[in-house]
Order: sequence, then structure tokens, then C-alpha cells
Amino acid sequence: MSTLAALRSALRALGTNALRSVLTMLGIIIGVAAVITMIAVGQGATDRVQEQMKGLGSNIMLVIPGGVSQAGVRLGAQTRQRLTEEDASAIALEIPAVQVAAPTSRTSGQLVYGNANWGTTIIGVSNDYLEARDWPLSSGRLFDGAELAGSAKVAWIGATVARELFGEQDPVEQMIRVRNIPMTVIGVLASKGQNSMGQDQDDTIMVPLSTLRNRVWGGDAASRLKRVGSISVKVRDGQDMKAVEESIQDLLRQRFKVVPGGEDPFMVRNLTEMLQAQEESSRVMTLLLAAVAGISLLIGGIGIMNIMLVSVTERTREIGLRMAVGARGRDILAQFLIEAVTLSLIGGAIGVALGAAATWGVAAFAGWQVSMSPGSIVLAVGFSGFVGVFFGFYPARRASKLLPIQALRYE
Repeated sequence: MSTLAALRSALRALGTNALRSVLTMLGIIIGVAAVITMIAVGQGATDRVQEQMKGLGSNIMLVIPGGVSQAGVRLGAQTRQRLTEEDASAIALEIPAVQVAAPTSRTSGQLVYGNANWGTTIIGVSNDYLEARDWPLSSGRLFDGAELAGSAKVAWIGATVARELFGEQDPVEQMIRVRNIPMTVIGVLASKGQNSMGQDQDDTIMVPLSTLRNRVWGGDAASRLKRVGSISVKVRDGQDMKAVEESIQDLLRQRFKVVPGGEDPFMVRNLTEMLQAQEESSRVMTLLLAAVAGISLLIGGIGIMNIMLVSVTERTREIGLRMAVGARGRDILAQFLIEAVTLSLIGGAIGVALGAAATWGVAAFAGWQVSMSPGSIVLAVGFSGFVGVFFGFYPARRASKLLPIQALRYE
């Protein structure tokens, strides 16, 4: 019997008991749909973390002030403002593995251009900040040395601020007011999107640190001491992030004269490591979800084996008749095996459609990021075909081993 003839026979046999065939395929349909949906959801979560890592920058650490205790009450991180620009310079100069160390401080304020106004975050930075965060300018230029040292009234603005204040107009070389201080926009930052906390990174304006200290803040005591809110540290490629983190801690302990066993007045956060751990968790969760969904495929395979055994029993006389007119054992084996695989693949195809619909529903109604790749479809359908072969082989082999005389006498 040719493969085409065996396929036609399989479809005819399945069509004869259509309801039974559909119920048998149900486990395969649910299994394939579940595998595709779970992999899409898990891959979407992984892609989201990778986007956050890309938006954050590669090999980056954040040094922030530590906490302070008052009357036995711990006030939490960033309440002890002791980091300075000199600390950032020391980190960049004394630790060879550090590419740049960019000091930053931030506040908030209202921006005005013509009749438009917008409240946003104001960040004091140097040019190193863009290198540390892998954040290029989409247009304009960097700050020059005189502007950084002389509290120049210049600024870069994020994509969101540019849209809200200028619309389709080019912001470069335009004058805006930042807390009623006139400043010239000399650059527009490339779009970064949301960070891991869901905050819009493009909703910002950046000015030189000296400008933030002396003009926006007005030269208060913290400004005179060149205090900064944080230091963004970019580590060179190929370096051990943990070793660099320990080097930064040792250097700052020396600079702050921390006694052995004393509390550090700073905190070092390895942001890349945190997001990598989150990415790994997403991968593990994807595998677990896919494994759970795969159990449905196995259950569907057991259903196929069961129904094929019933089919062999029901068609024993037919098998005997085929053998009597010249069919060989391998012909009977191929006939029932093709029937099992056909049953499984039809269920897999329906499962793919159901899984695609479920994935779309999750994205549309739950608002989750999903990513359905062709690889997951091939994996699910291929596994369903394997289930058909694996669980259909025993009934097919049992049918091929029947003796014609016994099969013809079967009642």
C-alpha cells in the first residue's frame, strides 16, 4: 500500500467516527495550544527584560548614598548625602576596569517654551553619563569643557519633552525656561523608552552638573561641597563585575575612612546583574510553563494509544481480510501508524490556531508583552507528531502481528 493510499484510508477511518476522533484529538489540541501560549508569554517576558537591559546600558553599576540613623531610626538609602564628584573621578582613575564613572544629581521642575509648558525631571550630568548609559544624542552636540565648568545655560532634552514642548519643530538651538531660567537646547536624546519600573526615561532634561548646582539649586551648601545623588559606573567589556564591585567598595571605604566592621555610607548596586537574574528567572519560568503544557500532549498521546487499540480491535476482521489478499505486516503497520500520526497532526494544526488566538487574547486583554516565534510552532507541532508516532506504534505493531486466519475468525 502506498503512503498516499494509507493516508486516504486513515482519513476515511477517522471520518467514519468523527466525534470519537475529535474527542481523541482534544488532548493534543489543548497541549499544543498551551505550549504555544506559554512559550509566547515567557518569551515576551524575557524580551521585555532584554529591552530594559538595553535601555539601562551594558555592564553598569550604580553607586548611591547609604542610609543614616537618627535616634535609632534608620531612614533608608540615599539619606546620607556624602558622595561627591571627586569620588566619581577617583573611581574612574584608580580602578582600571572602570570605563567611565559619571556623577549625577536630579530634581524636578517646570519647563516653558512659548505657550507650552511641561513638568519633568531635571538631571545634572557630564558627557560621561551618555557613555555610561549607552545613550546617544539623536541630534545636536555634547557639552564642551567651558560649559561643564562654567554653569552654562545649555541643556539636552528627552524625546518626550521634545514632543510635548515643540511638537514637530526642531528643538535644537531653541530657548526654553527651566524654573524660569533661560536655557538653550543644544541636543535631543535618542529615545530610551520605559525603565524596569515603568517610568518614561525620555521624560527628562539634562544640564551640566555645575548648572544644576549653581543656577537651578542656587549654590546651596551641598552644591559648594559638590555633592551628587549617584554615580553611574560603566565597566569595560570582559571584566568581572563582582570583582569591580568589590574594588569600588574598597576604594570608597578608604575615602570615607570607614572603620573595619563599620556601616558603609554608600551602596553599590549591580543593575546588570539584577536584570540578568530577572531574565534567567523568566527563562526558567518559560521552561516550567512549557513542561506543564507538555503534559497535556502526553495525556493526548495516551488517548491516541487508547483509541487506536480500540480501532485495531474493531477492525480485526478487516486486517485479516487485507492480509488474506496479500497485505504484508509492514503495510498494516504503516496504515495504522499513519492513522495515528494524522490524528495527532490534525490536532496539532488546530492547536496552533487556538494557541495563536489565546496569545493574541493575552496580549490584548491582559496587556502582557508576548512573542510567538515560528520556532515554538514548529516545536509544538513536531512534538505532537512525535507523540503520534510514539503512542501509535504499539497499536500499529499489534495489528501487524495478527495472524490472518485468527483475524478472519474474530467476532
